[in-house]
Amino acid sequence: MQYRTNPKNQDELSVLGFGCMRFTRQGGAIDQEKAEREMALAMERGVNYFDTAYMYAGSEVCLGRFMKSHDCRDRIRVATKLPQYKVRRAEDFDRFFDEELTRLQTDHVDYYLMHMLNDEKSWKRLCELGIEAWIDGKKKSGQIRNIGFSFHGGTVAFKALLDAYPWEFCQIQFNYMDEHAQAGIDGLDYAHEKGLPVIIMEPLRGGRLVNGLPAEALREFENMPVKRSPADWGLRWIWNHPQVSVVLSGMNDVSQVEENCRIASESLPGTLSEEELALYDRVLAAIHKNIRVGCTGCGYCQPCPQGVDIPTCFATYNASYADRYVNALREYFMCTTLRKDRSGASLCVKCGKCEQHCPQGIHIREELDNVKRRFESPLFKAAAAGSKWIMRY
Repeated sequence: MQYRTNPKNQDELSVLGFGCMRFTRQGGAIDQEKAEREMALAMERGVNYFDTAYMYAGSEVCLGRFMKSHDCRDRIRVATKLPQYKVRRAEDFDRFFDEELTRLQTDHVDYYLMHMLNDEKSWKRLCELGIEAWIDGKKKSGQIRNIGFSFHGGTVAFKALLDAYPWEFCQIQFNYMDEHAQAGIDGLDYAHEKGLPVIIMEPLRGGRLVNGLPAEALREFENMPVKRSPADWGLRWIWNHPQVSVVLSGMNDVSQVEENCRIASESLPGTLSEEELALYDRVLAAIHKNIRVGCTGCGYCQPCPQGVDIPTCFATYNASYADRYVNALREYFMCTTLRKDRSGASLCVKCGKCEQHCPQGIHIREELDNVKRRFESPLFKAAAAGSKWIMRY
């Protein structure tokens, strides 16, 4: 197993982290015995970072039972998350946190995240409730060792959040398909420049970069002189970046644990050859043959006076043709709608300011109409209305 040092505290973190969201379930309940076999094998292979969340049904309890039965609390780093979007008053901070400690059967959390903190205004709302003083207290008591946030959204919003507080780590979606989407490579670089460990989620896009590739992309992998699985190629691309600290994988089979630990033990930053890096361009070209908008995610169109996150709208719109539609719809909903200040395509009033700055000459207003038609169905609008209640502040 390879390890990368947390520059904030010199903590040695395994480059592979165990994502505890996708444990196998039987009749709706987590198969505890199976999950423990997989976690024990990962720990034996050197994995020391385990990521869960309050909202992952049964996950914190499962991890807590594992740590107790294997007497391994001091051997691993536990990461879990505050459901900040469910916080209504200051008392909720302790209510959720104390419940998490009980579930995990521990007295502290090594890496604590604000779950799905997607914009600066959501953070300011928490600040108004006293989150900063609360964090200070928990850190002084040792109950929280490192504070961070997980993020779904565009680069501009991500950088603003990084600047809003002295965070100690962050978690973003990153893979070779999302190099210029979500926080993207620019966001990764910005966090690294600040000295923050960056935890990566969705390294294989929920399996899309393993089981959902077009035949042409698979042929590109098969034609390489070095024979590797699509999962192997996908993970190595991320670990090739020295800015990355930990890559999370939702492993739910011992074979996945074995394969991912093997890849993690072999992968070093900066070791992919020019020929190998060129492979990813060809694979992406095969994936993106159905791309509709030639947006590069440069962000010159931002900020929109109405708050539209134009690069994210186009990235998810393109993904809806290159990827499974339902995956792209989910991402569009998370990144533009499930937040305090919405940023979806329907906010566009066609002022045209964005088109004056677009180096690609994209007809942005027209394309945003296409995004709206593609995603914002009556069912979407009903879900959006429901989310206002969930996210009410």
